[in-house]
Amino acid sequence: MNRPEATRPESTLGLRHVALYVDDLAVAEHFYVDLLGMQVEWRPDPDNLYLTTAGLDNLALHRRADGGSARGGNQVLDHIGFILPSPAQVDAWHDFLVAHGVTIKAAPRTHRDGARSFYCADPEGTVVQMIYHPPIAGNVG
Repeated sequence: MNRPEATRPESTLGLRHVALYVDDLAVAEHFYVDLLGMQVEWRPDPDNLYLTTAGLDNLALHRRADGGSARGGNQVLDHIGFILPSPAQVDAWHDFLVAHGVTIKAAPRTHRDGARSFYCADPEGTVVQMIYHPPIAGNVG
């Protein structure tokens, strides 16, 4: 099938929205709001919660409508990432989350490109990367 040549539109504004299924909305809210510092943007009903970091992003947490477990599907998501302003903040976040009993999946390390990060798990088991990534960190805020 031949398709006419198309010109790509202007670049997107980046990936700023992620939606996750969760089993326990209150526990997930505690992790993302009380520990990671996100704010509640909108709570349309008892099964859905929308969070933000100063209006820069949007994380939607949804309880499955069919009552099944969020962990029961064949999820292909590898991880989500939170941008940090400096390498020192990576280590500070690591220490803070360890002190709050959060499961650490990989300790802080500096990558070849100058980024520094570690991985932890949210209460549902979704892997969360806390990362200083120079090209992004310099453009956020």
